[in-house]
Amino acid sequence: MADKYGAVWVSHSSMGDFLKCPRLYYLHNVYKNPDTGRKMTIVNPALSLGSAVHATLEALKILPVEERLSRDLLADFETEWATNASGKKGGFTSDEEEAVAKARGRAMIGRVIQNPGPISKKTIRLKESENNMPPNFYLSEEENIILCGLIDWLEYVETDDSIRVIDFKTGKNEEDEDSLQLPIYLLLLNELQKRRVSGAAYWYLEKSDTPTEVTLPDADEAREKVLTLARRVKEAREKKAYECPRGPAGCFACQPFEAILQGEAEYLGVAGYGQDAYLV
Repeated sequence: MADKYGAVWVSHSSMGDFLKCPRLYYLHNVYKNPDTGRKMTIVNPALSLGSAVHATLEALKILPVEERLSRDLLADFETEWATNASGKKGGFTSDEEEAVAKARGRAMIGRVIQNPGPISKKTIRLKESENNMPPNFYLSEEENIILCGLIDWLEYVETDDSIRVIDFKTGKNEEDEDSLQLPIYLLLLNELQKRRVSGAAYWYLEKSDTPTEVTLPDADEAREKVLTLARRVKEAREKKAYECPRGPAGCFACQPFEAILQGEAEYLGVAGYGQDAYLV
């Protein structure tokens, strides 16, 4: 029988960890500190920059269109940065490093102010999930696998009563065409709401004034692709098979988390998702 508390939950980020290194997946998504009962996360400048920009923009989703365009987004960004990204809690080890990252973030927000595009259009919001969990559904009830994920922006297309997915990108690299992100978004939207998904785009905020259109995957192929990987994750959890493919010495992906276990990282407190945050 299906059991949400005993189910294997998978997402774009957790399956991405698994593909990089099963040991990374274990240390980031399964292991809990025996003293605190919490999972671990590592703060770093790129993640903090992305989180601050995303939080600033995604907060607009709950506002009417006319109010969005009158917001002082740079002030909102400054508040978000000061609260959650500044200093060691953002993974910064010097004022110079932080200043460079913050300037990049301000430039991204400035680009949106000058070119609001989808920000100035109607949006759709998915229903709130129980217990503040991200949107989710049973990818396989028989196998007790749940797929979950957060979608940055859902633009409402009035002409045909459909949805266009917008994903904000704050990194310097473009999304790989084999990424599971769009397949996961499509599966979530097809399951959790009734409108047709008519388009999708990545908005590379550091270099593009407008979102870059991308081709939607085939829904059946998306489901098979995601479920196949989710089954691998479930099998690894059942067998507790979390070895790093590079052996006991570890790899670039899992070594930072191993450093936490060895007492070689600085504890910073509890992060936003209830994880123990460390600076490595």
